[in-house]
Amino acid sequence: MPFALVLVLVALIAVIAGRRPPPHQRVAAVAPESEPTAAAEPVATLAAVETPPAQIATDAPATDVPAAESPSPAASAPLPAPSSGPKLALIIDDCGQWPDIERGFIAMSIPLTLSVLPDVRFNHAIEREAAAAGKGIMLHLPMETMSGMNPGPGKVTTEMDDAAIAAQVQHDLDDVDLATGVNNHEGSKATADARVMNDVAAVLARDDRFFIDSMTSSKSIAEATARAHGVRVAARDVFLDNQAEVAYTEGQLRAAVAIAKRTGSAIAIGHPRPTTLEAVRDLVPELQAQGINFVLVSSLVQ
Repeated sequence: MPFALVLVLVALIAVIAGRRPPPHQRVAAVAPESEPTAAAEPVATLAAVETPPAQIATDAPATDVPAAESPSPAASAPLPAPSSGPKLALIIDDCGQWPDIERGFIAMSIPLTLSVLPDVRFNHAIEREAAAAGKGIMLHLPMETMSGMNPGPGKVTTEMDDAAIAAQVQHDLDDVDLATGVNNHEGSKATADARVMNDVAAVLARDDRFFIDSMTSSKSIAEATARAHGVRVAARDVFLDNQAEVAYTEGQLRAAVAIAKRTGSAIAIGHPRPTTLEAVRDLVPELQAQGINFVLVSSLVQ
């Protein structure tokens, strides 16, 4: 091979070699698969958050924080005195399970009533905070359903004898001890049973507690039975949040307002849903501007 050609080949090889990265750079370009990555800060898991019992309010929001971690409600403004205009009473059912959302309702400046379940984790804290803010407190009495769904601890069933029903109602009242009234949680079967409702009404009459029929069944005789025992009563007009949507709940609020304007008053029941809280917050100024007076449900019983 001519010497000049050899020199050209050597020079060409040197140029190519000079363009390749050094060996250590080629290795570093791909991290070894076996090398562990740096550990991240622990993230709270679902197990660290209190989730609602499957039997209780299964359609309510599964967002909860322990009481010690939940912010205290802001100081509520003085509750406005009712005037002679249409009256609207808001009841928030299933309370004592989702304190973060429930405290949002407690912090509102309007009168409203929290209906608190017996024997659930946060019921004592919530009823006391609500009472301190001037809100109404009721016992949300679990009662037997037609579907067979378990309404949760503290329930009254048609299989109980009279003494057991009376004892259960009294236990639940003692557990939600600031309650001035009661409404039924579920109860489509129990509220249609004359014997059961006579037993419940007898306890309410003895303790001078009012009763709101949640009207979970068109066959309910709860209001009529309680009235026959001398218990002050009223019944629900509108459910606010069968759908967890702000627009739907606002529509139901407007429906309740229409009833109040037509008849003088209305009772609407909602639940501790983020969408319900948002809808109520959004509409309150507009409804007040229309002359709607928000009142405690205790002022509507007769």
